[in-house]
Amino acid sequence: MASFYGQNIKISIFGQSHSDAIGVVVDGLSAGFKIDFDQLRAFMLRRAPGRNEYSTKRREEDALEFLSGLDNGVACGAPLCAVIRNSDTRSADYDKLRNIPRPGHADYTAHIKYGGHNDIRGGGHFSGRLTAPLCVAGGICLQMLARQGIEIAAHIQSIADIEDVAFDPVIISAKDLRAAKTAEFPVISAESGMKMRQAIENARRDGDSLGGVIECAAIGLPAGLGEPMFDGVENRVAQIVFGIPAVKGIEFGNGFISARLRGSENNDAFYVEDGAVKTRTNNHGGVLGGITSGMPVIFRAAIKPTPSIALEQESVNLPEMADAKLTISGRHDPCIVPRAVPCIEAAAAIAIADMMIREL
Repeated sequence: MASFYGQNIKISIFGQSHSDAIGVVVDGLSAGFKIDFDQLRAFMLRRAPGRNEYSTKRREEDALEFLSGLDNGVACGAPLCAVIRNSDTRSADYDKLRNIPRPGHADYTAHIKYGGHNDIRGGGHFSGRLTAPLCVAGGICLQMLARQGIEIAAHIQSIADIEDVAFDPVIISAKDLRAAKTAEFPVISAESGMKMRQAIENARRDGDSLGGVIECAAIGLPAGLGEPMFDGVENRVAQIVFGIPAVKGIEFGNGFISARLRGSENNDAFYVEDGAVKTRTNNHGGVLGGITSGMPVIFRAAIKPTPSIALEQESVNLPEMADAKLTISGRHDPCIVPRAVPCIEAAAAIAIADMMIREL
């Protein structure tokens, strides 16, 4: 069971939801880079559980312990290792899941893959808990990119059928992105946010859950970043974004809408402004042929509803190979989308920083 990503900045994520600790090893950070720990902690808190009414009641402080890679808070060139201790675990909630897999989870496929030896407590290594160390690496990469004038931020585009205002795909300012990051509920329209929160509460009361879509933008990227075919910007970003549990789809620019358009509608006209080539629209989402065009990179990720719900569901008893009913106890998010927003930012930052280092 390996969880590695990267070619220049390489990350390895380890641990399980209810193991003593989870963590990440980051290799390839430039020696001399100074981490802003206050900024990193603030970023981590956006993902942390138990902070509001629309997340799980499991409360983890997500305090970071750096075991290597730093000297007085500065990257020293050695692999950076950070761990986060798990403290608020209730493993007994998962005892019956050893034999009866949860619908929508990796319980069954992991059971087959690892011969029943997988850790089912809290989902083990397949848990969204593992996005905490992803955010450690991503939070550091966000700082690295910001110092090069590159800003990344995401917001909830939709929950169920409730839509937020979309980013302007042509004109996005760093101020716009910072506003999305600092919002208590990560939306652009406060009115849409109120409707979303009420929908989440309604689902929670029904013992059910909701999914949604997260839109992410990166600005300040130079034209020419990325490779054709297998190493394009879309490829690299999609690979790590799909490492976030609950992500079921991704699109760049117009994405699937482009399949319903004519070329004359979907093409972006080029023009020159202040000595730079730009496009009047940004249906391509800032990427052409796997390579950045210099326009904002825009993508959206679809997040499925949290599969752990209080309603009774149909499953199977694996030792008996018989149908079974399952009612899931424990503490779970009625909607994982709000807490997934910084995870999407982290994933994008790691992918882009990895590609940027190769270009420098």
